[in-house]
Amino acid sequence: MVRILVQVVGVVCMWWWWWSAAMAETESIKYKDPNQPVAVRVQDLLGRMNLEEKIGQMVQIDRSVANAEVMKTYFIGSVLSGGGSAPLPQASAEDWVNMINGFQKGSMSTRLGIPMIYGIDAVHGHNNVYNATIFPHNIGLGATRQVCIMLMQRVEVDPELVRRIGEATALEVRATGIPYVFAPCIAVCRDPRWGRCYESYSEDPQIVQEMTEIIPGLQGEIPSNSRNGVPYVGGKTKVAACAKHFVGDGGTTKGINENNTVIDRHGLLSIHMPAYSDAIFKGVSTVMVSYSSWNGVKMHANHELVTNFLKGTLKFKGFVISDWEGVDRITSPPHSNYTYSVQAAIQAGIDMVMVPFNYTDFIDDLTYLVKNNFIPMDRIDDAVARILLVKFTMGIFENPLADFSLVNELGSQAHRDLAREAVRKSLVLLKNGENKTNPILPLSKKAPKILVSGTHADNLGYQCGGWTIEWEGFSGNNYTRGTTILGAVTSTVDPSTEVVYRENPDSDFVKSNNFAYAIVVVGEHPYSETLGDSMTLTMVDPGPSIIKNVCEAVKCVVVIISGRPIVIEPYLSSIHALVAAWLPGTEGQGVTDVLYGDYGFSGKLPRTWFRTLDQLPMNFQDSHYDPLFPFGFGVTTESVKELVSWSTSAGVHEKPSTLTIVVSVIITLYLTASDNWLKQK
Repeated sequence: MVRILVQVVGVVCMWWWWWSAAMAETESIKYKDPNQPVAVRVQDLLGRMNLEEKIGQMVQIDRSVANAEVMKTYFIGSVLSGGGSAPLPQASAEDWVNMINGFQKGSMSTRLGIPMIYGIDAVHGHNNVYNATIFPHNIGLGATRQVCIMLMQRVEVDPELVRRIGEATALEVRATGIPYVFAPCIAVCRDPRWGRCYESYSEDPQIVQEMTEIIPGLQGEIPSNSRNGVPYVGGKTKVAACAKHFVGDGGTTKGINENNTVIDRHGLLSIHMPAYSDAIFKGVSTVMVSYSSWNGVKMHANHELVTNFLKGTLKFKGFVISDWEGVDRITSPPHSNYTYSVQAAIQAGIDMVMVPFNYTDFIDDLTYLVKNNFIPMDRIDDAVARILLVKFTMGIFENPLADFSLVNELGSQAHRDLAREAVRKSLVLLKNGENKTNPILPLSKKAPKILVSGTHADNLGYQCGGWTIEWEGFSGNNYTRGTTILGAVTSTVDPSTEVVYRENPDSDFVKSNNFAYAIVVVGEHPYSETLGDSMTLTMVDPGPSIIKNVCEAVKCVVVIISGRPIVIEPYLSSIHALVAAWLPGTEGQGVTDVLYGDYGFSGKLPRTWFRTLDQLPMNFQDSHYDPLFPFGFGVTTESVKELVSWSTSAGVHEKPSTLTIVVSVIITLYLTASDNWLKQK
């Protein structure tokens, strides 16, 4: 009996010793303790990592080459979906979550269990994902305006709207298990020939600067006691954001993508840099480097701007990420001297490299460069510390795996209503009849018979533009869910109205049908990046002939679907009303909201609309400024509800109150004065 008792006591003592040792070891692993300061956790983890683990953290690969074993073997720090890179066609939110968790489990099985972060281009909503809400592209958001009547201020941009769009986008992205987005693009497009011009809010640096308010929407409001430059992500319903593309990508010669931006330092800092300062002040987590060059120096190899200015002068503490194969493109042709490119990029200050496929080449070259003292170890430690800082700040160590709790946020009605609001606020009315006494808009909902025509009237893909489902966008109505402009017209007009749709009608057809009016929707096909560069800026055929055939036969409203101003002056005289709708996204009902007067037009041009191509580049305040429509132009209208002085209640006509009449008069006078002021400018 005594012997048994001694054995029991011995077992208990051994268990107690083992448990105490394990607890002591756990308590000493500070990086696993969420109660420790983030800086302490970063340094503790960094001190435990070997070179292989550190370099792995600096690698971002595409999901097509990722799996749990790759994540574990190479200690990969991040995975991304390039444009159109999805787990399967029309993948559900659950499909995305399951795929990403599979990668994450590979990361968590490593020696130190450092979770990876998954990134995606969510540049106008969660645009890679089927059934997501697709918001207007940035050029449309740059056209939105708000008016403060009480203070009699100038009509101003609407950053509060983009903040709400950021919040909605973050929820939809998190619904699919993704915590990191490559947005916003804060380029200042100075030439509409650039294929990414629609990703820019405006040619005006101030508008772009104000639109960085999308960052608190995506990431959450930075705490009041936060140090400048320190990244912030406010929990499981928020995502890490990425300001891109640093810096000057919107100012390249002739708008050629990835080209050279020729400008002095003062011009670079005053036009292209202010939005980055604001983004860093608002706690942006990451910054992506541009493919372009500044005065002949590739940005991916520019130590002066990336390390000295971004990290030094602006005090950015998050991590700097390359663009897709951006390191390869330091040389021409790309990848021709990859070891040199890796050295130049890392020494310039890039912390994470979007490889995205040949990750073993990058790992081997960077390992060689460090071991042979071409790149100092403190540069690697700086890069990894920045990556870990963002990961700890995101809370991904505590919640590495996603769940299905937010899946219903994807494409929710609340987000679609917000997108519809954004569409109607983004539309710019450029012409409304020949004079103010005979406007065409708003259209009648009770016309007996109307025509809807044009290449873009019933094409959701054209309506959304590039960076939608696929990198270059798509054509047709079968690749995601939304409402085309034709569908919106049909659901808006009175049931008694006959809606006739003919994509490309001839003039005889139009003349013989006695239409009350026609809506013509034409513009550009979807495009992205270099494939969108254009030296002609013309609408796609048969757009011009559709305008001619329809507008010369019946009163017409032409709606332009485009990512930038395009050639329109040759057709302007035959057009009765002209609307710039940009790339409105999935919610076409926002277009009919203003065409039919349920809401008034309030949008203003975020960029100059040129007369002829030989004027380009041309931006407001240029000495040779002679536009067709100037920056800030837009005809303002009131809603039908504001125009009608009588309302019907239970069959009784009641006059509006005196206060309502006074406020309406003030608004009308103010908006008229604002339009006149902008025309004079």
